[in-house]
Amino acid sequence: MEGDQVWLSVSPLNGVIKFEKKGKVNPKFIGLFEILDRVEEVAYKLAFPPSLSSIHSVFHVSMLQSYNLDESHVISHYSVELSPDLTYEEKHVSIFDRHVRKLGTKELALVKVQWWHHSVGEAIWELQSEMRTC
Repeated sequence: MEGDQVWLSVSPLNGVIKFEKKGKVNPKFIGLFEILDRVEEVAYKLAFPPSLSSIHSVFHVSMLQSYNLDESHVISHYSVELSPDLTYEEKHVSIFDRHVRKLGTKELALVKVQWWHHSVGEAIWELQSEMRTC
């Protein structure tokens, strides 16, 4: 199991908030973390980033959730151009439909857009005014 990737359970225990996650919608798991070593029969040591260096890195197996690689989660880094601040610009592929929605006295022009690296089923409605050149 060494080298495998796992999620770490961070569900709140007795009101203790850990891992710098606060707010109403706390995550149930964080990660992915690599398993470095099997410490005991039911305990594993995880590789943490420097931001979590103050947290003890050995956890019982009940706190770990295995990660099964799903190819649909992976985006080829060759096809995405990242800027120096690690952001990227989404590009639209095509517009499928146009619609005008009335809200009181206002009219909103909407377009159904398929974005680059997304399937046709993932096309979403966007405000036409927010779209760049269509």
